[in-house]
Amino acid sequence: MTRSKVLLTAAAVILAASFNTQAMNKREHHATVYEAGCDTCHDQGMGKFPSDEACLQCHDVDDVAEMTAREGDEVKQNPHNSMHYGKEAPCQECHGEHTPKKALCQECHNFNYPKFK
Repeated sequence: MTRSKVLLTAAAVILAASFNTQAMNKREHHATVYEAGCDTCHDQGMGKFPSDEACLQCHDVDDVAEMTAREGDEVKQNPHNSMHYGKEAPCQECHGEHTPKKALCQECHNFNYPKFK
């Protein structure tokens, strides 16, 4: 094997190992989905984020907006029904299954979302 082939093979092994490590970082509340297989969510292929449609197979946008509704001075801080995106913020902008993310709102605001996953 030439040196470039060895380096390419080593890079592929390292990349595959890092992907498997990410895939192992699972969230407990999605345990049943893992049993069904990765393509349950990865409807656009394993190298891409799931589509919003994949998330909405299990999560109803109105139910999620109701669950995250706030009252009083914080009434406009609902991340699932915001004044900027309404109920149409892309799921993957805030939520990452295998890697931590932060709420899109946090790029400009300092809202506190203690139950953010």
